[in-house]
Amino acid sequence: MRATLMYGPGDVRVENVPDARIVAPTDAVVRVTLACVCGSDLHPYHSMDPSGEGAPMGHEFLGVVEETGSEVRGLKRGDFVVSPFAYSDNTCPICRDGFHTACPRGGWYGAGGVGGAQAEAVRVPQADGTLVKLPDDVDPALLPSLLTLSDVYLTGYHAAHMGRVGPGRTVTVIGDGAVGLSAVLAARRMGAGTPDAEGRGRIILMGRHKVRTDLGLEWGATDVVAERGAEGVAKVMELTGGEGSHVVLEAVGLMPAYEQAYGIVRPGGVISRVGVPQYEEAPVGFGSLFGKNAGLTGGPAPVRAYIEQAIPDVLEGRIDPGKVFDAEVGLDQVADAYRLMDTRANLKVLVRP
Repeated sequence: MRATLMYGPGDVRVENVPDARIVAPTDAVVRVTLACVCGSDLHPYHSMDPSGEGAPMGHEFLGVVEETGSEVRGLKRGDFVVSPFAYSDNTCPICRDGFHTACPRGGWYGAGGVGGAQAEAVRVPQADGTLVKLPDDVDPALLPSLLTLSDVYLTGYHAAHMGRVGPGRTVTVIGDGAVGLSAVLAARRMGAGTPDAEGRGRIILMGRHKVRTDLGLEWGATDVVAERGAEGVAKVMELTGGEGSHVVLEAVGLMPAYEQAYGIVRPGGVISRVGVPQYEEAPVGFGSLFGKNAGLTGGPAPVRAYIEQAIPDVLEGRIDPGKVFDAEVGLDQVADAYRLMDTRANLKVLVRP
């Protein structure tokens, strides 16, 4: 079968690899019908150490179950499914607490001998706990939105959920990528974005790319701040009457974004990070968090905890997060998808095997 491998910075190839197969009795093999490139895939695209073997890529997909292991009970051949970007058993105490990305029996696609989803097929460990069945007769126009439940929309949702977004709370989203825009949509869905007489309740989107921020405005942002650094902090403080933002959703993962976050968070507020941090240390002392009594939360989104409640929102038209996709390629052109997203020519690219 064909699959995407990354050999080093900028070196993405589609090659023939052994077919996905059952390894453990809890596995399933899924034929991929729709996948995509994630913003987090661009981190190794920039910086991975060159490898002679190549790393399997891709962790977001919809597909059809082709085969199940002997211990899989809830799935059968032909089921149409969506997969979270991380697999988990969905039964352990950690999963029951809602943090599936820390499941002790879980793991990540493209690691530990598990293939990636930018491929014709993929082996899914812990299939009963991981895969969520979709209706067989889904309108094809809804498939991109259903694909966002694998990662991007529900990562934005996770940021808002962990930040305790709600009516009357001013929310600032840092980053106009697909996750940041999804966080805007989720925040509006949670009731933010209706300013009161004193300006509280805004959804402020910090981003510089007009096509993207226009989508953010469509999805519920009340203000756009294009400035960065100290100028961006000053602008948000001006919009909030000098008080700052109750909730800051950081969807970038770079230190300047984190510095903006603690610069604009309101005393007693919270920063919720879902941008994969590209740094190991971050200030949490008096001048950043401690002096403001500000909280810090977020992390890898346990989207498995949210998928089932989000599916009806998509199927019944309450949200349309698939609008983040603005290009599509076939599997053989996946290297173009990386290039288009890396150069910001496109926001997020679908991959159709």
